[in-house]
Amino acid sequence: MTRTALITGAGRGIGHGIAKALAREGVNIAILDVLPEEDVRANLDAVEALGGAVLYVRGDVTRASDRAAVLDAIRARFGGLHILVNNAGVAPKVRADILEATEESFERLMRINLQGPYFLTQAVARWMIEQRQAGPDCHTCIVNISSVSATVPSTSRGEYCISKAGVSMATRLWAARLGEYDIPVYEIRPGIILTDMTAVVKDKYDKQIAEGLCRQKRWGYPEDIGRAVAALARGDLAYSTGQVINVDGGMTVQVL
Repeated sequence: MTRTALITGAGRGIGHGIAKALAREGVNIAILDVLPEEDVRANLDAVEALGGAVLYVRGDVTRASDRAAVLDAIRARFGGLHILVNNAGVAPKVRADILEATEESFERLMRINLQGPYFLTQAVARWMIEQRQAGPDCHTCIVNISSVSATVPSTSRGEYCISKAGVSMATRLWAARLGEYDIPVYEIRPGIILTDMTAVVKDKYDKQIAEGLCRQKRWGYPEDIGRAVAALARGDLAYSTGQVINVDGGMTVQVL
């Protein structure tokens, strides 16, 4: 049976790296993203060239109607859903000291980074439970992409850190709730990954990486995250629900 994955925010960046990694495993790829399809057509073609079918649905994870629409489209095209990767996320439009940050920015990040994925997981979990009950051999899993910022404070983007800490707790909550159905839930915490989101601070991180911010003195790439997700999707860590995988080049390794 060919399995199907839903990856949010996979038109580019980390999500695109995840989509390519899963396509190489023969998985059908469904994507929910706010970008116009024509803007990411080349990336979609690159995923499709790896062997899996690709379904692209333009929509916003914060909207219940868009979440329902992508699940309806997956059901119609593929019949089932086996892997959910909550990847879509944003940083503040303007980095601001937490003494000056705005409620508007806080609310925006909570909706996109935490609330939307939380309720998408709820809807997908119900469907996965149905599939598991219909066929106990149906392997399913959920992967949340958070950040090292879930535990490492950055006072110029406090709302981002808080949203990712919320994703971390959501992972534990869903792992606890879905354990009885043998649906593992994982959290991946990327470090400094080279994407459009981090391009605006590339010079800053180039310097910090060279000075030893990460034990491995290089940027991370979307493909690094993709390989970690692929391992989880294969079931390589099937008995490790609720666990965190840091993909950060040793950034969070404490050294005396």
